[in-house]
Amino acid sequence: MIRPGYTSYDSYIKRQLNKTLNPHLREVWKTRDWDRKIRVFTAFFHHLKEEKLIRNDSKALCIGARMGQEVEALRRVGVSDSIGMDLVPSPPLVVEGDFHKQPFKDGTFDFEFSNVFDHALYPEKFVGEIERTLKPGGVSVLHVSVRRGTDKYSANDLYSVEPLKKLFKRSELVRIRTIDGFGLDTEVVFRKKKKELTRS
Repeated sequence: MIRPGYTSYDSYIKRQLNKTLNPHLREVWKTRDWDRKIRVFTAFFHHLKEEKLIRNDSKALCIGARMGQEVEALRRVGVSDSIGMDLVPSPPLVVEGDFHKQPFKDGTFDFEFSNVFDHALYPEKFVGEIERTLKPGGVSVLHVSVRRGTDKYSANDLYSVEPLKKLFKRSELVRIRTIDGFGLDTEVVFRKKKKELTRS
């Protein structure tokens, strides 16, 4: 469900940038939160490697990566071809991009991760871009909150995984599990279909 209060896409972007460019928050993300987030994300990604959902030779994207902790965690578990994307770049780990219109070609990635689905003003575009830029057979992993409220910068709320499953039209659900991930409680894994049915 989209939250009220956004009068235009520009006002939505401005609100997101207010958080991302906040000097105090950026300092916290680079210092106090840096090691803790890398440690937690490394554990998440190690678990995905054990399940063979990501490999060392995967080309990986972290959506909404801010400072790049997720990217650093992927590299620490052996996935060296990893990059992050956020509204504000943070070189060398994060490039500039809007998750409603990713700056990548179709079928670029084997793996995509995001924990900012709740920040998508247009969830269908967010998911559509993941499916567009994933290779056939590629895996996407979303960390979402369905059991508690999200922060004031969120643009939508999920009350169950069902609406999310319906958005992934070109993928199959692999699994759902409960997590404890920085205020998010559910990990949802999808795999893009290798062949799509064509209508005659």
